[in-house]
Amino acid sequence: MEAILLVGGKGTRLLPLTIDTPKPMLKVAGIPFIAHQIGYAKAHGVTRIVVATSYKTEQFLDYLGDGSRFGIEIVHAVEHEPLGTGGAIANAANLLESSADAPIAVLNGDILSAHDISAQVLAHQRLHSDVTLHLVEVPDARAYGSVPTNSDGRILQFLEKTENPPTNFINAGCYIFTREVINLIPHEKVISVERETFPELLAQGRNLWAYQSSDYWIDIGTPRALLKATTDLVTGKFISPAYLPNTSQTYIDDRAVISASAIVLPGSAVGAATVGAGTTIESSVIGDGVLIEKEVAIKESIIGDGVVIHEGAHISGAFLGGAGVVIEANSRHFG
Repeated sequence: MEAILLVGGKGTRLLPLTIDTPKPMLKVAGIPFIAHQIGYAKAHGVTRIVVATSYKTEQFLDYLGDGSRFGIEIVHAVEHEPLGTGGAIANAANLLESSADAPIAVLNGDILSAHDISAQVLAHQRLHSDVTLHLVEVPDARAYGSVPTNSDGRILQFLEKTENPPTNFINAGCYIFTREVINLIPHEKVISVERETFPELLAQGRNLWAYQSSDYWIDIGTPRALLKATTDLVTGKFISPAYLPNTSQTYIDDRAVISASAIVLPGSAVGAATVGAGTTIESSVIGDGVLIEKEVAIKESIIGDGVVIHEGAHISGAFLGGAGVVIEANSRHFG
């Protein structure tokens, strides 16, 4: 099966972490987030991926190449100007090889999900659906917009954010398209698949169905969510084909230099950093090239590549990056 992976967004909600690195290339449990997505797609029968890129394309080309390092075929559909999610799908479709009636998985590049893509494909085929959307239930849909369905699971509407959503099921960012339906999306236009394409398909009388699940799901679009994804991976709450948790429930890069008296607590990931004596790192992510002096306390924070933290600093709930950022000695930083 073929898939389209949408990775063109700039990740503005993740600034300053995405100044130099596109969101899907940020490391989660020591490897770029996109590697977890590719591994998961491969485990569910995807053999070829069209990566739809726009922002800092060269990083995807360099890291992914032709996909041979992942045991999967990868080709790249480059947008010279951002086309939105719908425009990106239409542009990437030019590189698809599947027949008109084949199922095509479309994956958003900021979603980590444990749902069964294979089962979603089977439901799509059984229902003779034009598009089958993965939906998840959240405690409060007001921040997302909701997707009401009938009792059989047929999608009725796509609602924007509202104070009184009729359902707490939301669009979870994984779609199975019948190949020929993608051809209905206009080419070389800026289009939102969520706000334009899906409502238009409903208005045309097309069959759009929901695949609902209660599996692990997270959108890594904010620093706090990115941190949670790392914690969940290193503690084994979410199992990725690309990462094997260890008994310490931490990730520590082989190149890291950590003082014997420093403490790295479960739920943390430390890149190729230097960590001084008496420092404590709790449920945090430390990037490559970070220098942490002695007696520093870091809790529930992300420290981007190249940050320097002088002795005695206390950091909690903060998201700091990148090279050139210096945290003064004995200072306090709280998110």
